[in-house]
Amino acid sequence: MNILILGDVVGPAGVKAVKEKLPKIIKEKKVDFVILNGENAADSGRGITKKIFEEFLKAGADVVTTGNHVWDHKDAEDIASKSQKFLRPLNLPKDSPGSGEGIFEKNGKKFIVLNLMGNVFMKKCDDVFVEAKKFIERFKLGNGKADFIIVDMHGEITSEKMAMGYLFDGKATMVVGTHTHVPTSDHRIMEKGTAYQTDLGMSGDYNSVIGMNKDNSLKKFLKDSTAENHFPALGEATISGLLVTADDKTGLAKKVQPIILGGSLQERV
Repeated sequence: MNILILGDVVGPAGVKAVKEKLPKIIKEKKVDFVILNGENAADSGRGITKKIFEEFLKAGADVVTTGNHVWDHKDAEDIASKSQKFLRPLNLPKDSPGSGEGIFEKNGKKFIVLNLMGNVFMKKCDDVFVEAKKFIERFKLGNGKADFIIVDMHGEITSEKMAMGYLFDGKATMVVGTHTHVPTSDHRIMEKGTAYQTDLGMSGDYNSVIGMNKDNSLKKFLKDSTAENHFPALGEATISGLLVTADDKTGLAKKVQPIILGGSLQERV
């Protein structure tokens, strides 16, 4: 089974790249299941709209995960309440709309997607490791509930993401980090069979400061009074993600391949 997960889609450039490139990737790589993080997809680079969410599904996404910017656009609460294909971090306050996990059936298999958010330098949320352990107690690979388990760990610091990878090693198909918008080169299969990458990077314009207009970002760092609120860079975007080939019997990873396509980064497809 081939499972593709894409890093944070940022602004109009990222949305355009997903709409144009994702269907081709799915076809050429024979992808069976697709997850992408859409929390930065709105025109402002913060949040997601109903229109964009529906465009992602039309392009081939099976599930859209999010993170700390999940509620930055007014559409999000309505999407979360009505669609099981839209996830917000599981460890957000218990009264948050929607769900942080979902079970999806496709091609005769059950995929569980778990969306978590780190605690360090992020918005206040419940202890991510406590919630992750509760999840592990409820779901196990191959027990009839889950053929494959995919974890999107949306976090700021590398140590939290790495520790989460080891917590799930052998218990999930893959654990990947999102949020920092910079792809790390540590993609691998861990000792007990779980695919891992500290951060997928973003699907957006890398001729920028983490997806935002670089000239305006410099003005803000330089405390220039003419600086505006951050807004996305609009050049050609790069699709960034990880393709994992998983064993149909065990649900564990057999192969990992970074996907970097288009834009200013060196391609890896």
